[in-house]
Amino acid sequence: MEFSFPWPMSQGEWLAWSSAVFTLALGLLLFLAPGIGFRLLRLQPKEGKPQAIAEGRARMSGFYLGVSLCCILLAQPWLYMALGFSWAFTAFGRLLSMMSDGANTPYNWTALVLELVLAALPLAFVFGFLP
Repeated sequence: MEFSFPWPMSQGEWLAWSSAVFTLALGLLLFLAPGIGFRLLRLQPKEGKPQAIAEGRARMSGFYLGVSLCCILLAQPWLYMALGFSWAFTAFGRLLSMMSDGANTPYNWTALVLELVLAALPLAFVFGFLP
């Protein structure tokens, strides 16, 4: 069996691939440097609780790395759909938090816009809005 890297061929596929690459970069940051990743995401573990860093390195980065690597290496529409819906539900969770938890801050608005863009790129490609 021969394995070849599926390079994006259309503009829509490039945009979906770009969302996967950004997700991969965020996953690598959380995996290799969870302290920096936590500061970027405005999270702070409690002193003397290394479990929080372990969660960032394991659970948070694991999903980012797994889904994004599958998208990049296999380039299948269903995988791009999973990536898009994952970012869409992330944005929905942030919106719920902004409405009900008092988290209506400029950082959350910026993060919400970024998450919506990261969701829209692969979903627009999968659903045929981008060639």
